[in-house]
Amino acid sequence: MAQKKAVKAIHKDRRRCPGDQSGNILKSIRLFATDVDGVLTDAGMYYSESGDEWKKFNTRDGMGIKLLQKAGLITAIVTQERTKLVARRAEKLAIPEVHQGAMDKLSVVREMASRYGITLEQVAYIGDDINDVEALKAVGFSAAPADGLPDVLAVVDYVCRNKGGEGAVREVIDMILVAQQRPPSSVRGNQR
Repeated sequence: MAQKKAVKAIHKDRRRCPGDQSGNILKSIRLFATDVDGVLTDAGMYYSESGDEWKKFNTRDGMGIKLLQKAGLITAIVTQERTKLVARRAEKLAIPEVHQGAMDKLSVVREMASRYGITLEQVAYIGDDINDVEALKAVGFSAAPADGLPDVLAVVDYVCRNKGGEGAVREVIDMILVAQQRPPSSVRGNQR
């Protein structure tokens, strides 16, 4: 029941497409793309004395990505950073589209949509910083974590209740699954 309330809440929060159209947009999503730092992570970069770098990923976000894949959606990472940590996380989650070092995220999203034979309206993207804005404005459904930058929050369709690295990605994924009548509890994933 809480899942259905979350989808209904989007009708009130949707900025570019008010009313019942938001549910239709979520139903049509075929590709889910996410930024990494500040979205899948808390935006922190941690370094040890020896120079090792760490990032904290939320396992619930990971399970959400697996649920989307199980439901037949394409999952993607689009990030400006280029790290082994991101490659390792993407490999663990079997994310088929991993684009690191993406300076023009909109071009990457357009290219993926073209390759899969879908429109930008069938893409959902979640980002948190100014380098995500153009992609966020172009896709069918855009979202940002609660702690995204003000310029980002001003252009997205949905502002999450959760912060980056604290379940914002899972929040959006659950909304998509519910809209597509694939409740998260009915789709089983295996690795987070």
